Amino acid sequence: MLILASASPRRQELLHNADIPFIVKPADVDETPHPDEAARTCAERLAREKALTVSRTHPDSRVLGADTVVVVNGTILNKPVDQADAIRMLRMLSSRVHQVITGVCLVQPVGGEPMSYSTQRVPLPAEDVPYRKLSEEGLEFFIGSETTSVTMSEMSEQEIHEYVATGEPMDKAGAYAIQGRASRWIPRIEGDYSNVVGLPVALVYRMLTAS
Repeated sequence: MLILASASPRRQELLHNADIPFIVKPADVDETPHPDEAARTCAERLAREKALTVSRTHPDSRVLGADTVVVVNGTILNKPVDQADAIRMLRMLSSRVHQVITGVCLVQPVGGEPMSYSTQRVPLPAEDVPYRKLSEEGLEFFIGSETTSVTMSEMSEQEIHEYVATGEPMDKAGAYAIQGRASRWIPRIEGDYSNVVGLPVALVYRMLTAS
């Protein structure tokens, strides 16, 4: 059984919709970026820390960790700490293109069998594999990330304040939910939609079925 090291209802819904069975064991880690840390490095590091934190108490299980960050003009935006922070973030995103990066890490015991699905797996050429496979301390780590570019229309000050007042932005990286009210200000994305919601499902599936 797969363990999802996240309490995010959005990640849970995405896995349910993809018919990937799992149970939830949230990981509590400090999500503060390191000084001068690149966004992709940060997302993948935090995903690994979350997966490893849960794996330590469930060493015989497969554990999936994920972390999503929003990047605009080189600045990493995580979850807002309060309404003022959410307003600040939305002002930064208004009328701009930004990137959403989700790091993903799957941890399992060395030699673990890939999950079996009804569809036949077709091996990918080595240069097309979208993740790295590492081994240490009796564990295998599948680590990768997905990036999606998101265009946000201009948001007026009134729209920003009214949106923040709904509470929707408060537990979201970048202070918005593409699947919620914020969809009215997002005319275009380039890349994986599920990645913006919080989990690149196609990447996760490739990891789960990897040999």
